[in-house]
Amino acid sequence: MLKNKPEFDAKYKEHLIRKILDLKRKTNALIVAHNYQRDEVQELADITGDSYALACEVKKAVEQTIVFCGVKFMAESAHILSPEKTILLPVEEAGCPLADMVTVEKLREQKAKYPDAAVVCYVNSPAMVKAESDICCTSSNAIKIINFLKEKQIIFVPDKNLGRYVAERVPGKEIILWDGYCTVHMRLTKEEVIKTKKLYPEAEFIAHPECREEVLSQADYIGSTAGMLKYVLGSEKKQFIVGTEIGIIYRLKRDNPEKTFFVPTEQFICANMKLTTLGWIARSLEKMVYKIEVPENVARGARKALERMLEASK
Repeated sequence: MLKNKPEFDAKYKEHLIRKILDLKRKTNALIVAHNYQRDEVQELADITGDSYALACEVKKAVEQTIVFCGVKFMAESAHILSPEKTILLPVEEAGCPLADMVTVEKLREQKAKYPDAAVVCYVNSPAMVKAESDICCTSSNAIKIINFLKEKQIIFVPDKNLGRYVAERVPGKEIILWDGYCTVHMRLTKEEVIKTKKLYPEAEFIAHPECREEVLSQADYIGSTAGMLKYVLGSEKKQFIVGTEIGIIYRLKRDNPEKTFFVPTEQFICANMKLTTLGWIARSLEKMVYKIEVPENVARGARKALERMLEASK
């Protein structure tokens, strides 16, 4: 029986990395990973970033095979923007509870209630919902997207915390919130933040806009994962309390080795993001699974919403 010894883990990790690099070369593949992925996955990836950055990178990539280390809605967006490429999601079950909180049927009901409203769809949503929307957004460009639209009334789906954050910063628009939320960010409470601040009084608290309103009220900086990385890199502060999924700590430490990072809750882990392992990536390249496909009648509308976002974000 094999024991979980460190030397065995290291040797097996080296074996998997060699196998992945060999398969990647043979298949002319590009590996991209979201900032919430496991450390070893981000270390291996050719490109890491948030949803918006990865969408842009995949669109302009010359490689014809993309291994998308993230969750299904991200891989769907990559396929929609680059239908000529093969988009592989290493773990078929890697989904997103937030994305599951909005359906086409319910969205159509909301559109019927507010016929003059534009629908802004957070990218954390299924392709079918994107196809029913006027434009997509990410946490990094949501405010810019809302300001871009001529409509004064906006149906914002599906994250209510991000929608509320945007609404406070775009007072000239009426933002109609959807009752959806990120199950990971919702776990963090104001009390946990205050407690952590007392433990580390010199640290700044940086938070993702998917957090609760009461949590954001405690933040020194609010932004997407890309925004957080940029903010910390340019800050003279040496200590930070990080208000988002712990996967981002890898990049923060890599880019800022002289700085220290703390998490306010041990529950800041997205199980879906952590499903992808080196073993699953190797299998994905070896067997060319799981290929993401979106029906063209759905992809057409979703592509329009995504491309409009990319254009408005320039």
